[in-house]
Amino acid sequence: MKHAAILTPLLLLPLMLNDFWLTQVATRALILGVMALSLSFLATYLGVVSFAQATLAGVAGYTVAYFGPNTVGVGTELSFWLTVPLALVLATLSGAIVGLIARRSRGIYAIMITLAIGVAFFYFTRQNYTFFNGWTGFSGVRAPMIGDMSLRDPLPLYLLSLAIAVIALVLVNGFVRSPLGLAIQAVRDAPGRVLALGISVTTPIVAAFAFSGFLAGTGGILNAWYQERVSSFSVGLGPIIDLLIIAVIGGLRHPSGAFVGAVVFVLLDTFAVDLIDRERFNTLIGAVLLLIVIAAPNGLQQLVTDWGARLRPRQQIEQIKREEP
Repeated sequence: MKHAAILTPLLLLPLMLNDFWLTQVATRALILGVMALSLSFLATYLGVVSFAQATLAGVAGYTVAYFGPNTVGVGTELSFWLTVPLALVLATLSGAIVGLIARRSRGIYAIMITLAIGVAFFYFTRQNYTFFNGWTGFSGVRAPMIGDMSLRDPLPLYLLSLAIAVIALVLVNGFVRSPLGLAIQAVRDAPGRVLALGISVTTPIVAAFAFSGFLAGTGGILNAWYQERVSSFSVGLGPIIDLLIIAVIGGLRHPSGAFVGAVVFVLLDTFAVDLIDRERFNTLIGAVLLLIVIAAPNGLQQLVTDWGARLRPRQQIEQIKREEP
């Protein structure tokens, strides 16, 4: 019932919003939420904050651009039924490689290693013209047609993004309850005890990063179709920091908070020009982030949960009073 109460309004949004709100706000928030979910997953269940998630999303985005339709004449066009699985496989493998590199790192050291990977990938895409088309990147990256329906249209793209967001959350909830997911949480809580049991901590860490790569890659594909382009700017320091901000706003330890943070971020990004000068957006988002960190250190998701917990006893008391003769 709880999930239905959340999902039903989201399904009804197209009936209440025009194309601008549906595309520029709702769809974009869902896509950014999926990418930020990959970061929140690692922070929540592995205890590692990764700055490489924009890189993993970029791997998938570049794949659908290189092997899909584009207007720069670079790449080989394949059917999107082949391109999408290939993009997800490459993003997942890239996540596993990042995990293998960062497997012995925690805290600030994991942040620095993953940040170094992200920055290195940014400069590599900017300088390589054979596969990444250098500074310019790819434009005209169009979402496919399925029958007579174009996924480029606002409604199909929104519904696809919503479906992917729901599936991503379901996959995270199922994965963390699996034996491998429990092993990942054990590595987070007591890696020494895991080693004492004769279990390698490398496999759970690499698996966690690989799964996060799959999530980030899914968001990267949607983002490439949404933006209709992908370039080095898609994987630069700006997107890397944006995903961290989204996760922190929503609640870094709450995977579903990634979508809450994405909504707040997109609203600020979209309407900042109406509040202050566009050039001062970073000042605005920094002030909002500081306010949220002070008022709700665990993010907006935890704040909403706490409010709900406080209201529940009051509702129970009122119900008891109504039932009394």
